[in-house]
Amino acid sequence: MIAAALVGVGGAAFAYWTTTGSGTGSAETGTVTGVISANQTSAIADLRPGGTAQVLSGDFTNTDDSAIYVASVTASIESVTPLAGNTCAVDDYTLVNAVMPVGVEVASGTAVGAWTGATLAFNNKADVNQDGCQGATVNLEYTIA
Repeated sequence: MIAAALVGVGGAAFAYWTTTGSGTGSAETGTVTGVISANQTSAIADLRPGGTAQVLSGDFTNTDDSAIYVASVTASIESVTPLAGNTCAVDDYTLVNAVMPVGVEVASGTAVGAWTGATLAFNNKADVNQDGCQGATVNLEYTIA
């Protein structure tokens, strides 16, 4: 009997109201804080009239903390620097397959990933003296998309 009385005393009743509501919040997406650059690793030398086209290839330096997607690398001839007193022009060279598909995420770091496919050759112009191009430096530029 004592046990039954204690149970009755320990019981409690609860009442509550219900309602609906809403709230707001936000999240911020990070941004690219580093830079990605293309590094030419192929050594292009001895370009000459009638010579073989040489393949351009390289890797990347990604200074961001995260991987960066690279769709392609596009090569272009920025300028030609002839030896002192000589004349040589961009059109003395031929760049083929300048847009090189990559299609991968390039990890953060130095000498990561790879690109290749474009070729550079000396443009052998018929009946034109191209002696001014001997020893010239072809300055290439790479654009990453």
